[in-house]
Amino acid sequence: MAKGTVHAGGMTPHQITVYSDYKSPYAYLAKDLAYELERDVPVRLQWLPYVLDIPSFLGSARLDAAGNVLEEQRNGHQWRRVRYSYMDCRRAARKRGLIIRGPQKIWDSALAAAGMLNAQQSGDAVFRRYHDLVFERFWKRELDIEDVAAIGAVLDEAGAHGGAFAAYAEEGRAEVARISRAAEEQGVFGVPTFVVDGELFWGREHLPEIRQNLSRFAGEVEVRSTEGEGDRVGTL
Repeated sequence: MAKGTVHAGGMTPHQITVYSDYKSPYAYLAKDLAYELERDVPVRLQWLPYVLDIPSFLGSARLDAAGNVLEEQRNGHQWRRVRYSYMDCRRAARKRGLIIRGPQKIWDSALAAAGMLNAQQSGDAVFRRYHDLVFERFWKRELDIEDVAAIGAVLDEAGAHGGAFAAYAEEGRAEVARISRAAEEQGVFGVPTFVVDGELFWGREHLPEIRQNLSRFAGEVEVRSTEGEGDRVGTL
């Protein structure tokens, strides 16, 4: 939804900040559900990058194309968590016709996040196209999100000026780092995180509650507006 747009019914949208990371399957699964929230409820989503430091809590590993471990810095508990997480995400993805293939390493997603900021400069339609393409192709193992030329090509396809991305990349990475640190000062530690009136909600499972709260708020505003109109009519 474009900035300043009035939602159906004449109501100014409520703003929600959404922190996301392209290397998180949970962020991928939340993306379309967040779009639906924006479509159905008077809300505007502000998408911001938050780059996860996965090795700090899940260790790291590198696998070959067949899934054999080539190197690892991960204990048994961390492996069990990682394997369960991908099984759980694939299970959810299958229900929605999405593909999630486990990555062969821990990717640095800062460059793709810089591409997100770059795409947003060209408007919501370009941003959404970029956002969708990066998530879909990365999780099919069809996109190298650490490659400047690859990200520039996706920006071009989305409708932005991808040829200028190489010159912006380092500035963009620095801005991504700044946004991530600022998010941490608010209490953000994972993705997807939704910030509603300063309150943090971590995980897509909170979207029904957010939807319910916003719908209730919209109803209260509509009632107050109707009551106000009645008062004005009574003074004529």
